[in-house]
Amino acid sequence: MSAHTDHLAHGHDGHHDDHGEGDIHFSFRDYMTGFVLAVILTAIPFWLVMGEVFESSRTTAIVILALAGIQVVVHMVYFLHMNARVESGWSMIALIFTIIVVVIALAGSLWVMFHLDANMMPSHDMLDMMKQP
Repeated sequence: MSAHTDHLAHGHDGHHDDHGEGDIHFSFRDYMTGFVLAVILTAIPFWLVMGEVFESSRTTAIVILALAGIQVVVHMVYFLHMNARVESGWSMIALIFTIIVVVIALAGSLWVMFHLDANMMPSHDMLDMMKQP
């Protein structure tokens, strides 16, 4: 068999395909959709804080964290092109790992900030201690 017929025998038609079977191609419209969603998901928390929409700051923080999580997914789907089909599922493994790291980082940060707030001495008590003989 010649090199050309051997190539055809393996199911190739001589056409060079640069794209894998799981590649996803995004259009300008897809990028604009991701951009608009990212802007909206940034504007809503700004409005929640500046407009003092919720009376409880805890509720505001929970809503902002939820919107931040949604924004991470929007960025991963629209800009990083991650889904379950790309690269034989490795993107899904990367997504799961990212979620675990983000949850650990957020939970650790909130835990540290809570304990710093609960255990730090207020500044007025410090001034009173300095005035004592």
